[in-house]
Amino acid sequence: MVNGILFYVIGPSGSGKDSLMTYARAQLAGNPKVVFAHRYITRAANAGGENHVALTEQEFKSRQQAGLFAMHWHSHGCYYGVGKEINMWLAKGCNVVMNGSREHLQYARADYPELHPVWIEVSQTVLAERLRARNRESENEIQQRLLRAAAYRAPVGEMVIANDGTLELTGEQLVKLISPKVIAVCA
Repeated sequence: MVNGILFYVIGPSGSGKDSLMTYARAQLAGNPKVVFAHRYITRAANAGGENHVALTEQEFKSRQQAGLFAMHWHSHGCYYGVGKEINMWLAKGCNVVMNGSREHLQYARADYPELHPVWIEVSQTVLAERLRARNRESENEIQQRLLRAAAYRAPVGEMVIANDGTLELTGEQLVKLISPKVIAVCA
């Protein structure tokens, strides 16, 4: 059996990763060959737009000590983890889509050499508008996010989705990218 592909979706906060993944998940809900991994995060379940599993810091550290995460990192005051269940899904031939971290990418690639990063890029103008519309950060924090976003660009040859357009247009690009070429049931 051929292993599935791990799609590691990355981009700056406000680039639309969560919206694109939610769109693709809805479009591919009936496809047993595509699985969207939930992240385990030490933040409230209703914080942000991501469908994640909320854990306390103590719960997170307990799971980490038990070796239950395939990967984990700390960013912006929260702990993030992806469960080892992704290894089983990949071994069964399923494509796995996950919301990754730009800073953790090098470590994820070391553990998953066949990983396919999917860079979500957005113009600085659109990114600034989206960050302001969220009304979660001060103007100074928004400027810091914009500077940080400008520093991260996809290396030449990597998969990039430009997300300045409509959710449907950009979402369909992600759907096409992560869809397996042959539909078969994960056994």
